[in-house]
Amino acid sequence: MNNTLHIDIVSDIACPWCAIGYARLERAMAGLEGELAFSIEWHAFELNPDASGEGEPILQALSRKYGRSESEMEAAQANMVSIATGLGLNFEKMQQRRTANTFDAHRLVKWAGEQGRQTQMKQAFFDAYFGRAENVGDQQVLLRCVETIGLDAADAQAVLASERYAEAVRADEERYRQAGVTGVPAFIINGQYMIAGAQEPETLMTALRDIASGNPDV
Repeated sequence: MNNTLHIDIVSDIACPWCAIGYARLERAMAGLEGELAFSIEWHAFELNPDASGEGEPILQALSRKYGRSESEMEAAQANMVSIATGLGLNFEKMQQRRTANTFDAHRLVKWAGEQGRQTQMKQAFFDAYFGRAENVGDQQVLLRCVETIGLDAADAQAVLASERYAEAVRADEERYRQAGVTGVPAFIINGQYMIAGAQEPETLMTALRDIASGNPDV
């Protein structure tokens, strides 16, 4: 059995199931502690790359996108809030958020990864967007998130003022589009096996064990 698995996570900061999916993965990894070890790398995916400015109220945007009423979308979002809360996530302002462009946030996730803080950066952005309904396309919001995880805001601002990591983000998006990833989250294990969606911790534990043992069913 290979006791270390590498997990590439394809996700967007604006995706609530991505936050839920990672929280479930954390529980699965904790359940496998002492049995398997893991390394994590986050990769960019943009659900709404054309978003700009202050964005559009989320229920209105989702209603138009999925052809369902705002009340139906509100109920679906409320279910996600319940799931997230049970996992210890802050989704308090989930229904009050607006659409947002996440390209710069993805650049900062790349930057934070070089300092060993990639997961913390991603989680800080999730918390800002779902917990506080902040505009994660706004650079000042991003910089406050940088400070909350103990990284240097001036260094982050220099990244945002440049084109650094822009090509890396675009390369991620193209690579996983070519690989057939059309929705997120997607968890690619050891560069070979994909687990799609925010699966329950028990399902993830079984899949990860099977992959490690060389008998994958994914």
